[in-house]
Amino acid sequence: MARIPRNPIGDVAYHVLNRANGREQIFNKEKDYEAFIKIIQEAKEKYPVDIFTLCLMSNHWHFSLSAKKGENISNFMRWVTHTHTQRYHSHYKTIGYGHLYQGRYKSFPIEKDNHFLQVCRYIERNPIRAGLVRKAQNWKWSSLWIRKNGTKEQKALLSDWPVEMPIGYLEWVNVLDKNEEDKLNKIRYALKRGCPYGEDSWVKKTAKKLNLISTLIPRGRPKKGT
Repeated sequence: MARIPRNPIGDVAYHVLNRANGREQIFNKEKDYEAFIKIIQEAKEKYPVDIFTLCLMSNHWHFSLSAKKGENISNFMRWVTHTHTQRYHSHYKTIGYGHLYQGRYKSFPIEKDNHFLQVCRYIERNPIRAGLVRKAQNWKWSSLWIRKNGTKEQKALLSDWPVEMPIGYLEWVNVLDKNEEDKLNKIRYALKRGCPYGEDSWVKKTAKKLNLISTLIPRGRPKKGT
């Protein structure tokens, strides 16, 4: 399971995800989501990051983000996960009942071009794929909803994107894209391996800079005769 490198390069965009242990629910009611948003606000004050998109689901969450100081991303994620675990167990009186999260968060670097837009769409389309809403903007615990309907404090969580949001982005999020499954598989593969997601030349260059070359090597034994 790949992590953000110990010494990440500043201004590199990442997709980050973490799931509950055993895929159990970690958000059981509206107040749970609100409490997590509060934790994000506190974490951002301690470790400044640029959050581009986010989506909270019942048993996991996604971010796309970057930071001028690369180490702020690792510190931000660590503080969010640790603080949420403490407050969750305190609220539900489950201290000593085990881990809240399945383990370390997963992450991968994203090239700031169309690949970045694909990842943002992937994150904000989550509630549709889960069958929770018909329109992604109706899911309250997503950056797509927050951009238009959030409080002043919630909107302050989000930063301008490093690439221009395309005209018709909302429609693009809400409808199936051409070659949808192929694009989903590529993002999921990057998430599984922790390898950079972008054009081949950028992927190789970034993997070398971030010491992620091993994530580009296919797993398993080579076939006989190769």
